[in-house]
Formats: sequence, C-alpha cells, structure tokens
Amino acid sequence: MLRQIVTRLLAVLPILLGLSIFVFLLVHFAPGDVTDALLGPMATEEAKEKLRQAMGLDRPLLFQYFTWVGNILQGDFGISVHTQRAVIDVVLPRFANTAVLALASFLLALLVGFFVGMYAAAKSYSTFDRISMSITLIVGSTPPYWLALLLVFAFALSVRWFPATGMVSITGDGGLLDIAHHLVLPAIATAAGPAAIITRMVRSSMMEVLGQGYIRVARSKGIARPTILWKHALRNALPPIATISGLQLGFLLGGALFTEVVFAWPGLGNQLYYSIVARDVPVVQAAILIIALAFVLVNLMIDILNAFLDPRVRVI
Repeated sequence: MLRQIVTRLLAVLPILLGLSIFVFLLVHFAPGDVTDALLGPMATEEAKEKLRQAMGLDRPLLFQYFTWVGNILQGDFGISVHTQRAVIDVVLPRFANTAVLALASFLLALLVGFFVGMYAAAKSYSTFDRISMSITLIVGSTPPYWLALLLVFAFALSVRWFPATGMVSITGDGGLLDIAHHLVLPAIATAAGPAAIITRMVRSSMMEVLGQGYIRVARSKGIARPTILWKHALRNALPPIATISGLQLGFLLGGALFTEVVFAWPGLGNQLYYSIVARDVPVVQAAILIIALAFVLVNLMIDILNAFLDPRVRVI
C-alpha cells in the first residue's frame, strides 16, 4: 500500500511540470497582444515596448518560464496588471468561494446520484428505472448556463424565492443562512450534470455486480435483498463509482465557469472569465494553474482511495 501511494505521488511530479509548461505557453501563444489590451489601440509602439520591458515580455521565452516557475515556488504569482494587487490575494479568496459552491454541488450530486442510481439498479427495467435514466440523459446533455438561466427565471424572477446573483445580500448580515440562501440555485445548476453522470454510473456498476455468480448464490440462500444490495454488492461496485465521483469533484473545483458567470458568484471561474477579457496574464496563469492542480490532487486522492477499496490495484 505504501509503495502504491509513493508511486502515485511520484507520478504527479511530471504531470505538474507538464501543466506548468502548458499554462505558460497557453497564455503566451494566445491571439492578441497584452499591451494592446492594457494600453488601448491608440497607444504608440514606444509605449508598448516600454510596457513589454516592464513586464519582462522582451526576454527569451525560456528565461521567462524559469523566472515564472521560480517565483511560483516562492509563493509569488506576480502582480495583477488590472488591479495592481498581488495575484495570490486576488485568486485565493475567489478559489475559496468556488470551493464552497463546488462542495455544496458535489454533496448534492452525490446524494441524488447515489440513491437514485441504487434504486434504479434495484428496480432495473422498471418504470422508475426508465424514467430516471431518461431524465439523467436529458439533464446530462443540458448546457449548464441554459439550466442556470431557467432557474433564475423560474425561482428568482417569477416567484422570487431565491436571489438571482451574488453570494450575500447587500442588506444582509453575510452569515451562513444568507450564503446558503444564495447558494441554492447555483448549487442546483452546477450539480445537475454531475448528478446525472453519477446516477448512471451507480446504476451501471451495481447492475454489473448484481449479475455476478456470488450474488445469485446469496439470493438462493434466501438472504434479504437489502442485505445483498448494501452489504455484498455495494462494496464491489464502489471503485468505479468513486472514480467517476472524484472526476466530477475535480471538475467542480476547477470552477463552474458558466454557473458562476450567470449567477455572478464571486468564484475563480468568474474571475478567470473577466481576467481573460481584460488580458490580465498573471491572474489567468495563476487561475488555470490552481484549477489544474486541484484536478490533479483530487484524482490522486481518488487513486489512493481506490487502492483501499479494491485490493486488485494494490502494489504489495
């Protein structure tokens, strides 16, 4: 088990190196000139050249990369060219807000997906199974921004049960109840797609296990169906469920960009959108790097969890 964990940790290092190169080159090779976005189309070439020198953009690309990585290893992500604040002070609070939305959405998706998938597997090919799988197919194919707009129209503008934008009310106390009230619609819109995926995976994995020989033997012995489902079948069905659930959590921690933009949720995805529009290169680089790092770390934890759940993947 220890060797399995060490192997996974070592495998993350080249992935992180590749991510850093990808993030660095992605921003630098993007269309357009950052100096045009910052100084405007009427700026002179002399002013643009001075800005390039001030930002270090006139130096060789390899030198820029190693300087950028060296600063990051020291916790220095640079200065935002738009707000003139330290990038880390801009990004970390936004990532914390995204984490709130992501964790709430993940718990909702996991709760709905797990129990609906379990019941659909237990009642396979029943009316409930067919209806629930049809709904998951529709919901899983629905663009999140379209679902978010429908929720805003139905529950924020029509019946006014929930606020349409923001994380706290301007006139509210900003406490947990205020945040929870604003969290309902974004969490539902964000959780819908992952819930559909988890539901289908739970059903598929459980039905595969329920078709195994040892389950038929347990049924022939007269063991109660709930005992077979929850004690015998679920344990062997968990590894693929854990894997797909971890992927959904990594996706959510990466920032539900469309949901955050529609609901004006002050998260990392929202910040990334406006930083791309403003060509705020240091913030864009830091945001993408944090999103990618969160995804990699979540998958690392899922790999380690699977080693506990499934002895076949352990390294002795």
